[in-house]
Amino acid sequence: MFEVPRVASGFVNPIRFVREVRAEGARVTWPGRRETLVTTGLVLVMSTLTALFFLACDQIIGFFVRAAFAGSG
Repeated sequence: MFEVPRVASGFVNPIRFVREVRAEGARVTWPGRRETLVTTGLVLVMSTLTALFFLACDQIIGFFVRAAFAGSG
């Protein structure tokens, strides 16, 4: 990684910054449509599974809390 030279005031030259951003963007290997769709699908599936896991945990903990307080009232 390279360090952007700074002007004496501490700010980066905006024109040079834009040039370097464009050059960096050209070097990036962008994913194709298929890879993007597969990755998006995996994120949605894993998010759903995580939500269901925490829903189950919440229900189980809630059951035990309700059972503990039902006997004291």
